[in-house]
Amino acid sequence: MPHPSFTHYAAVDWSGASGERHKGIAVAIIGAADPMPTLVRPGHVWSRIEVLDWLLKETPPETLIGFDLGQSLAYADQGAFFPGWQDSPETARDLWALVEAICVDEPHLGVSSFVDHPQASRYFRRHGLREGDLFGAEGQPGGRGRMRVTEHAQALAGCRPTSNFNLVGAGQVGKGSLSGMRLFHRLPREVTVWPMDPLPQKGRVVVEIYTTLAAMAAGRSAGRSKVRTRGDLAAALVALGCQSEAVEDADAPIADHAADALMTAAWLRGQAAREDLWHPSTLTGKIALTEGWTFGVA
Repeated sequence: MPHPSFTHYAAVDWSGASGERHKGIAVAIIGAADPMPTLVRPGHVWSRIEVLDWLLKETPPETLIGFDLGQSLAYADQGAFFPGWQDSPETARDLWALVEAICVDEPHLGVSSFVDHPQASRYFRRHGLREGDLFGAEGQPGGRGRMRVTEHAQALAGCRPTSNFNLVGAGQVGKGSLSGMRLFHRLPREVTVWPMDPLPQKGRVVVEIYTTLAAMAAGRSAGRSKVRTRGDLAAALVALGCQSEAVEDADAPIADHAADALMTAAWLRGQAAREDLWHPSTLTGKIALTEGWTFGVA
């Protein structure tokens, strides 16, 4: 059954960029009875460590928190995260621990040490068109890169997922996913990370989100998922079940990261009671423990 007692719903638009603070990070939250979501610390330039501290110290105890990143890497297609590497982990939590161990001396939850690691780098496409010899489906070079089962399901839902092994291009989420794994590794076990952990009766629950799903639910297409004006944002939030409010300057710009977080927080509130989203038809126990899943993909 779905978690019965969420009082708040939060969304984090994440960033895997180098450095301490990132304009690409935005955090939004909405209460069960709130008319509209709000940005947390509007105008603030977040660090990844600050997001972790906020989650642990400031979120209400019954909050569903979505992170726009990949929880894990492809496993099911080849029966391993890193085929041929004797240190290849067996579960997502072990993968998080490996990323943390290799990057332990790197500040700000950075992951350059991992993507430049002599063995790990063989599986990634990195900047400068440096493609590892084990990047790609079936270990073959080229192509879009290996996909998780949930990413194939995203594609069937009309989204345009990218491989977490791809670290190149504006649409890549690989570095953000790897830095997110360092954050997940630091979460205390009383914070549930679904679907690696079973849903509790109460407490904070962290899930993977894909902000395009929220935009599509608001009536936008996958190719036009980004909202950049206050008028368009207001219309999207109304479509997601929020109350309508007057917008003084509908053409005023809003950062797409902020819009993504606001829309997805509202979308989470509207979707959290759907049992089918907590029990996707192709999510097996093995996939849950290794690849994870994107909440919202049935």
